[in-house]
Amino acid sequence: MPTAEQLASLYRLSYQLTFTMLQPIHLICIDVRTRNVYVLAGYDEELEFQILPNGALSHEPD
Repeated sequence: MPTAEQLASLYRLSYQLTFTMLQPIHLICIDVRTRNVYVLAGYDEELEFQILPNGALSHEPD
C-alpha cells in the first residue's frame, strides 16, 4: 500500500504528465523490495519515475 506522501506525489506527477505534458501513463505499480511506486509513461514508454516512501522522486543516474 502506498504512503500518503507517495499518493500526493503520484497525483501531482500524473497531473503533470497527462494534463500539462499530454503524455500517456502505461503502468503504475509498487516495487515490493523497495516499496517505491514505479511509473512508466510516454508514447514510447521512455519516461520512468520512482516515488520513494517519503514522497520524493528518486534521482537514479541512467
